[in-house]
Amino acid sequence: MKVPGAQFAQIDRAKIEDYLLSPFHPVGRFKSIVFNALGYSRDAWRQLDSDLREHLQANDIVETQRNAFGLKHVVGGNLFAPSGAVTHFVTVWIILDGENVPRFVTAYPGER
Repeated sequence: MKVPGAQFAQIDRAKIEDYLLSPFHPVGRFKSIVFNALGYSRDAWRQLDSDLREHLQANDIVETQRNAFGLKHVVGGNLFAPSGAVTHFVTVWIILDGENVPRFVTAYPGER
């Protein structure tokens, strides 16, 4: 099953530039090593934005959890990187209570 409203997904630019691709973020700096090795960069952050949206629309939900804010959907599948690598990634999205648009939470390499 796909995440409802995937075509309208929202990704905050700061989540990409200042978290996933930042060598300075306390948590994101470890993720930035992986994303940089896959050919992503802060200067070309829009490529990762586009690829995360494609990942969401192409892959199925592997887990759904309710929390205090809404429904969190975990999506697993291949990410097609600029380097030409195809790597299994997990992306996490939340649909806040009272809304119908998925918002990007995080992404990380995952197991098949």
